[in-house]
Amino acid sequence: MKHLILPLQVGPTAVESNLTHVSTRNSLLLDQERLDQRLKEIPAEPGCYLMRDQEDRILYVGKSKSLRSRVRSYFRSSKDLSPRILLMVRQIFEIEFIITDSESEALVLESNLIKNQQPHFNILLKDDKKYPYVCITWSEDYPRIFITRRRRLRMQSDRFYGPYVDVGLLRRTLMLVKRSFPLRQRPRPLHKDRTCLNYSIKRCPGVCQQKISADEYQKILRKVAMVFQGRSDELKGLLESQMKRYSERLDYESAADIRDQLKGLEQLNEAQKMSLPDSSISRDVLALASDERLAAVQLFQMRAGKLVGRLGFTADAVDQDPGIVLQRVIEEHYSQLDPVELPPEVLVQHRLPQQELLVEWLSEQRGRRVKVICPQRQNKTEIIELVERNASYELERAKQGQEQQALASEDLAQLLDLSIQPRRIEGFDISHIQGSDAVASQVVFIDGLPAKQHYRKYKIKSNSIRPGHSDDFMAMAEVIRRRFRRWARFKEEGAEIAKLCHSTGSTLQTQGLNDWPDVVMIDGGKGQLSAVMEALRELNLQEDLVVCSLAKQREEIFVPGQKKPLESEPDQLGIALLRRLRDEAHRFAVSYHRQQRGERMKRSRLSDIQGLGPRRVRDLLAHFQSIDAIQLASVEQISKVPGLGPALALQVRTYFHPEEANAMEEVVEQNTVLF
Repeated sequence: MKHLILPLQVGPTAVESNLTHVSTRNSLLLDQERLDQRLKEIPAEPGCYLMRDQEDRILYVGKSKSLRSRVRSYFRSSKDLSPRILLMVRQIFEIEFIITDSESEALVLESNLIKNQQPHFNILLKDDKKYPYVCITWSEDYPRIFITRRRRLRMQSDRFYGPYVDVGLLRRTLMLVKRSFPLRQRPRPLHKDRTCLNYSIKRCPGVCQQKISADEYQKILRKVAMVFQGRSDELKGLLESQMKRYSERLDYESAADIRDQLKGLEQLNEAQKMSLPDSSISRDVLALASDERLAAVQLFQMRAGKLVGRLGFTADAVDQDPGIVLQRVIEEHYSQLDPVELPPEVLVQHRLPQQELLVEWLSEQRGRRVKVICPQRQNKTEIIELVERNASYELERAKQGQEQQALASEDLAQLLDLSIQPRRIEGFDISHIQGSDAVASQVVFIDGLPAKQHYRKYKIKSNSIRPGHSDDFMAMAEVIRRRFRRWARFKEEGAEIAKLCHSTGSTLQTQGLNDWPDVVMIDGGKGQLSAVMEALRELNLQEDLVVCSLAKQREEIFVPGQKKPLESEPDQLGIALLRRLRDEAHRFAVSYHRQQRGERMKRSRLSDIQGLGPRRVRDLLAHFQSIDAIQLASVEQISKVPGLGPALALQVRTYFHPEEANAMEEVVEQNTVLF
């Protein structure tokens, strides 16, 4: 059985090419029918709402006691909206929501989502003196701690904690922390040669006169940081054990200082109660809602007591026990994760049929013990009930789109002459600018909907594809070889792919090979299709896979062995499904290309010089102040920079002046001939 992420958008996303921008649907503001449908689906319960744009990015995160009323208010009258909010509303393509038990839980969730997702329009609010952060300057020997409203990168080792919605509470928290722990109270010393009153009353450890070493002071700051990381309980246990040691040594003065710190923490915890229990534990929570045909599963990812993300799955529920459905979701989801991503605890709504085996497998994957618990205690059952309520809303939404997706899959099967309806369809696309930063995307649709947990990104490794020289055919062939080489090895060892594809066995028994697609779609025409088929022939998989390509200009479908495109209508459901897949693959490839291009542009040109590391780059820039000055400098001038010898200085010079290197090579060759 296959499962998929159930996103809250059901339809094609925008497409953006390297040179042009193509939109395949309107925003919600311009599509009244789709807007009305979305607003009907939103419940009148407390929770958070997430506004997404054309490229599936989160624009804004908000909270409300009644989600339906709050979201509707954005679309009633533009006169009541500020220019900034009106600009945001025009970009909304989808609306996602997460329900909670109370408005206070929605407040905690909103703050956490803003912290993790960094939505563009929430960022504007922060810059507009709305959401402050706490900054600790770990880059300094004696770090400072202060409140700031601009989260800009100072030094890489500095850390920001927040954002905090309640500014007054944040100021009281920081004041209480400074009373409880001896910290530097001033950004600059009050006196040049002596300490101030804060040192005398033990509010400051004498940083200005270095009465305390930098290492000891940073130990104090690490304890303070635990407060803003939500680890107050862990800090409390640490301080209690430290106070006990001081008492055993009869150092009652130090023990009394620790006691006062514990009292301060108790006051702090009274003001900042968490809505979710066991704040020191990271866990995933799974629950489902189902009818006689379909099951919708929700997986909430909770880290340190906070909800940091959620995934949605749908599954066939005909004659299926709920425990079996949950187990299949766990098997497929966790088989795709790296060991560090596995949580130490998984809460499930129903007991799993092979729970002991699953615990052993997850523990082996993680390298440490993983617990799978069907909770009975009240706190944990309340979390399960909350996840189940969210799953019930997703079930209703999935049922509405299921019939339309089934018709599209059936139409595609007739178009490609398939014996069964395709469930898993994969789309591939290439993105680059004249060969630079070439990347590829793999997107997956299951039952006609995006399954984002199966999306993959590829960096093109071929040396033939470089800035100024592009080859989409070669790039596509490389991606297909990398995607299916595991299956090729599996077939070479004597396994029957057809038997494995139709097996309903567990992920635990299929060596992780449970990602065989029913259809592979290539973004391009006959050229890209030919390159892909040649790659599949090298893997000996050309007879096993169903491959087609979708050309952009006329929306024509090409299949191997036929010179002409298939006869089809642009508006038929099967073509629309492939078009949505193509658009999503293109969006995903372009976004990854932009990310790679952005990272490259952030790097200094000096980083491309062989043998020149980050430290030497900093030394060069500190000495010459600019790259232009380095470019004009001679080898002798460059070699005067500390740490750069003549050989490395020559390397820097020839990087900016390759013609000099060529001239030197010619001189060497002439001398060699004369000799």
